[in-house]
Amino acid sequence: MSDRGEGAGEGAPGESDPGGRLSAEAERLCDEARKGIRLADRRARLWAVIDVVLGFPAALLAAVSGAAGLATADARVPAALLALVSAGLSAGAGFLRSDDRRVAHKRARTAWAALEGEAVVVLADGRLDEEGLRRLFGLRQAALAAYEGDPA
Repeated sequence: MSDRGEGAGEGAPGESDPGGRLSAEAERLCDEARKGIRLADRRARLWAVIDVVLGFPAALLAAVSGAAGLATADARVPAALLALVSAGLSAGAGFLRSDDRRVAHKRARTAWAALEGEAVVVLADGRLDEEGLRRLFGLRQAALAAYEGDPA
């Protein structure tokens, strides 16, 4: 009977139950990191597509409108319309800052991957303590902050 009670978790507060809670929290952070990686990847690809969809036609239309405007006097009105469309696409690309957003999502993807890697190591090691969990939460905070600002 004494074998059951010693260190089994019931009579030893702070040993087995907190370890289980810490591991569960580390697993939750690992899952969140995996979702963050997938989301950041998808968003980086989306912003890359938006950057090309707005930027390439704007450049092409600007060149065509310039050439058409110089070709003949009759082509000035269509050239002006092409130039306006090109300016609108350029303004949209500048307003959306798609390249900056793509870079931010790539930076966030790297930060989420660092969190996932650390969580996997900590869980595989099996010796998770409060300091390790604090380190994981610090990496989570860095991943969330990676969407904004300059890379640190």
